[in-house]
Amino acid sequence: MRRAEEHDIEEIFALAREFALSFRPQRAAFDAAFPRLLENPDALILVAVVDGVVRGYLLGFVHLTLFANGHVAWVEEAMTQHGFRRRGLGRRLLEEFGAWAHTRDAGYIALATRRAQEFYQALEYESSGTYYRKVLKPDR
Repeated sequence: MRRAEEHDIEEIFALAREFALSFRPQRAAFDAAFPRLLENPDALILVAVVDGVVRGYLLGFVHLTLFANGHVAWVEEAMTQHGFRRRGLGRRLLEEFGAWAHTRDAGYIALATRRAQEFYQALEYESSGTYYRKVLKPDR
C-alpha cells in the first residue's frame, strides 16, 4: 500500500471505469480532478500494487462536522480489480485509510455501498442508515 502518485493515473483511471456503475468516468474530468485530489490535504488516494501494477485503489476524505464534534472520514471509492479480490488488498487499503484518518482525529469512518456487505462487516463496519442521492447533472 502506498499513496497514489501522478504516474498512477492510467491504472487508476482503468480501475475507476471498472468501479463505476451509475456514472461513466470521463477522461477530461478525471485528468482535471486527479492532480487536485493528490494535492488536497483532506483527501487521500491509496493504491494497492501487486508486481508493480496498481490492482486496487481507495479515495477518501476527512472533513469537519458539527454533529460528530469534529472530523469524520468518508470513503468515496474503494476498488480492487476483479481477479485480485480475496487477497487482502481491500482490507489493507481500508486499514491504511483508517490509520490516516486516525492521525487526522476522525471520530469514525463511513462509506456507502450496495456491494460487499460481508467484506465490510468482517472489518467491523456496521450498517448505520440508508443512503440517498440526487443526481444534479444527468449528462454524466
